[in-house]
This record gives sequence, structure tokens and C-alpha cells, in this order.
Amino acid sequence: TEMLTFIISIATIATIVAILAYLFFQLDSDVTLWLHEKFGKSPSMFRLLFRTHVTNSFSETLKNKVVWITGASSGIGEGLAYVLSEIGAKLVLSGTNEANLNEVRRKCLTLNSTLKSEDVIIVAFNMMDTDKHSTSFDKVLKHFGQIDILVNNAGKSQRSTFEEIDNKVDHELFEINVFGLVNLTRIVLKHWYENNYKGHIVVNSSIAGKLGIPNSATYTGSKHALHGYFECLRLESYFRGIRITMVCPGPVFSNVLKNALTGKPGEVFGVEHKPDSKRMPTRRCADLMTIAIANQLDEVWISDHPILAGFYAIQYFPSLTRLFMTKFMTKEKFSKLRDGN
Repeated sequence: TEMLTFIISIATIATIVAILAYLFFQLDSDVTLWLHEKFGKSPSMFRLLFRTHVTNSFSETLKNKVVWITGASSGIGEGLAYVLSEIGAKLVLSGTNEANLNEVRRKCLTLNSTLKSEDVIIVAFNMMDTDKHSTSFDKVLKHFGQIDILVNNAGKSQRSTFEEIDNKVDHELFEINVFGLVNLTRIVLKHWYENNYKGHIVVNSSIAGKLGIPNSATYTGSKHALHGYFECLRLESYFRGIRITMVCPGPVFSNVLKNALTGKPGEVFGVEHKPDSKRMPTRRCADLMTIAIANQLDEVWISDHPILAGFYAIQYFPSLTRLFMTKFMTKEKFSKLRDGN
């Protein structure tokens, strides 16, 4: 009888573990984000009305919030603009490609007939041109009177082996991905402090912000730097009502490879994603980001497996994961995973 009870207990535990493992490998985000997608604050009234569980009031959604998105002319920034426009957020679209920004703005207004022309504006500038950050901020403030959420999405990727990277490339990428972004944040943050306003900063990092990515050393360094800056700011600003969300996507469909830097100054990688690439659709990434923003989550991981499993492995078993990567993963295999192949 005792043996039978023991066998049944082991079988039950094994079954539960198998079910949990199966469910885990169906996820395309970390467990916390998944739980908030199912049970947390809804970004829109539509989701509130058509969920069986209503835990939030309409005032807690993102409707009518003023959201400033940098890098909004393509990729994740563009996708996020569409999702937020459907919800009814008021948008500031920034980037360097004004033609693309105008097209994104046009589509945003088309997606939601309740949005007025003045609810979506374009403020074009280059993140590297920090002298224009204050004037760009003034334009936004003059038009909307306030900024509720700053989405730091602008940035570039990079492809080159470590030893082939010119120092000028390091400086250029950090100016785009880190220093420009931090400078703009400081300008907005000072305004919030002066007005005792509880703002929300969203930073689009990457899997490269959590672990090393072969053949992308400068890019990886820049994303790690973002976590250093904004984790410090989180602790400094939390009791002043400022919330920070770090978003770490895995491979997502965008033109990031086409515009990526290499190891040589002035050179771009110029490669587009393959049509059969196993990358997350931009829309799905934007949907998950919106849920993270609505719920003011501290840090979220957005990716399909096996990259998502890699997030958990490096977070909770760093030494073991690095041992596995160095013993069993070649640079070629890791690059294929990174590029969604």
C-alpha cells in the first residue's frame, strides 16, 4: 500500500510538472506579463467590456494619455503607435524619416475615427542631435500641455565581430542608443519633477540587455548600459511617483538589420529578415508592450521559445547557462537563434 501510494504521488508530481512545462513552452512572454494579459489592467475599454473578469475602471486605461514615441517611423515603434491609436491615446511620433512618420500618422488616424487630427502629431529629430531635444520637448508641451508616457524606442542594431569594431562605431551607437535617449529622458523628467507629475518612462531594451550576443558587442553593451541607467533612476524616482518599464524583446520583424551598423564607420549591414524567419510579428510585440505599459510593469521579456527560455536560464542560473552556451552553442548557432532562423 505504501509503495502504491508512493508511485501514485510520483506519477502525480510528474504529470503536474509535464503540464506546467507544456504550458510554459506555449508562452511568448514572461509569466508575469502573461498573467497581466489575462487578469491585469486592460489598455482599452473594449478589452474591459469583453472580459469575463472586470478588475479596473475605464479611467485606469491608456485612453487619452499623451504618449511620446521615439523611433516611431518603423518597426516596433510603428507597431506600438498603431495599437495605442486604436485604444485612443494621443500620440507624439518622433524619428528621422518624416515621410514614414507622416504615413504612420495617417494610418493612426484611420485606425480610430474618434481621434482628431490634432491628437497625433509629428516632432521629427535625430536622437544624436541633443541640442534639438529641448526644442522638441517644448513643441510637445506647447501642443498637448503635458506628457504622460515617454517611450524610448529609438535605436540601432549592429553586426560585427568584437575585434573588428572601430572605436567610432562604439561612440556612434552609444550616442544613438544610450546618451541621446538618456538626455531626452532627463529633460522630460525635470519637467515632471517641477510639476510634481507622476509620469511613466518606457525603455525598449532587448535580449541583448540581459546576456551577451555574439557579433553584436557594441549593441549588447549599449543595451546593458540602459539597464544600468534606468535601474538607478527607478530607485531614485519611485517615491516621486515615476514608473519605469524595461521592455526586453527577442527577435521581432522589423528593418533593424537593414539599418544596422557594422564595425566600420559609415557602413550599414543592409540585410533584411528572411520571409520565413521565426521572428515574432510586430503587432504581437506591440500588443504585449501595451499591456506592460498599462500595468506599469517593471521589466518584461517578450519572445518566443527557445529565446524566452534563455531569458529565464540566464536570470536564474547564470553560471550554468554560460557554461552550456560556451560548451554546446557555437557562434553560428547563437546567431541563427538571435536572427530568428
